[in-house]
Amino acid sequence: MSQKINAAIVGTGFIGPAHLEALRRIPNIEVIGLVEVTQELADEKAALLGIPKAYTFEEMLKDSDIHVVHICTPNFLHYPQTKAVLEAGKHVICEKPLAVKIDEAEELVALAAERGLVNAVHFNLRYYPMVRQMKTMREKGELGEVYSIMGSYLQDWLFLKTDYNWRLEPDKSGDSRAIADIGSHLLDITEYVTGLKITEVLADFSTVHKTRLKPLKAIETYSGKMLTMDDYEEVPINTEDHATVLLRFDNGSKGSITVSQVNAGRKNRLNIEIAGSKSNFEFNSERPNELWIGKRETSNGQLMKDPALFHPEASALISFPGGHNEGFPDTSKQMFKEVYAAVREGKQPDSPSFPTFADGLRELIIGERIIDSNKSQSWVKV
Repeated sequence: MSQKINAAIVGTGFIGPAHLEALRRIPNIEVIGLVEVTQELADEKAALLGIPKAYTFEEMLKDSDIHVVHICTPNFLHYPQTKAVLEAGKHVICEKPLAVKIDEAEELVALAAERGLVNAVHFNLRYYPMVRQMKTMREKGELGEVYSIMGSYLQDWLFLKTDYNWRLEPDKSGDSRAIADIGSHLLDITEYVTGLKITEVLADFSTVHKTRLKPLKAIETYSGKMLTMDDYEEVPINTEDHATVLLRFDNGSKGSITVSQVNAGRKNRLNIEIAGSKSNFEFNSERPNELWIGKRETSNGQLMKDPALFHPEASALISFPGGHNEGFPDTSKQMFKEVYAAVREGKQPDSPSFPTFADGLRELIIGERIIDSNKSQSWVKV
């Protein structure tokens, strides 16, 4: 492959342009194509975003100049589009979830392996430098034996009855919403940092707004646009606004997570606290450049993001000196740097540092068991 790697992005909602912005910050990667549902919309969005080529999905697959495809469409399209890209011989970075059904994700894992193509799922929140620092500190024995884990992921973008998005519709998003959408990030980080596997779950969901007012006009995620009452229709809601899940791990320790999209004032707050036999780690994504380290017999500590203070495995995710804040947009950039290093080699690494289709499948399995637990109101094995 030539030094320059060409990419295409499928979908231009909230996350597609976020992928584009991150890719433009990495040398020798060029986003040359944009895909939308119609040629007219693709032309409009490509001109707006400064991308030279605009396609429908089928036309993009035929372009041999494109090496990598980013799937940034609604959930129900992830499986068929990812499968088609793999069959076209192109590497894939798919938004989470990898699919809406476990058997679909299993098929994609097998197909990617069969074709020998680079595959990744966009669990970008692993790429806060502090998250990898926690993982590395745990691997080096600085946390000790894991006693317990507490986590939460809180947002308020669906707080009002008039808040609406395609993620509220199970035929587009799947049978779970809060757990599948943001809870999957938290569960992925939990296993990634601790090195433990979740073995059993006990879940309880609640739907705060049994009905919502669906706008008759399209509104992009996080756009904050307001409409009049004549612009809405009332529709039933069948997915969770809030969920609490008890967890059991393979080392015998316990944990819990709370996930909500209706917590006023919490814009995008992932919080995880891991209690170990030597230390306690606490990370909050709204303060991503800080890590609280709890101690029993000495003073507590607060580690600030600084490559000079980090383990080398984590400092590799830092682009600026200490005191220069990095945040959410940087997580995608750091992840794509690792994925595209594999693309440059032309194959999936034996032990990828980035989240793969197998990780996407893992989160689908955990999420499905959480749904089952909520339905049965009982512990369910993972």
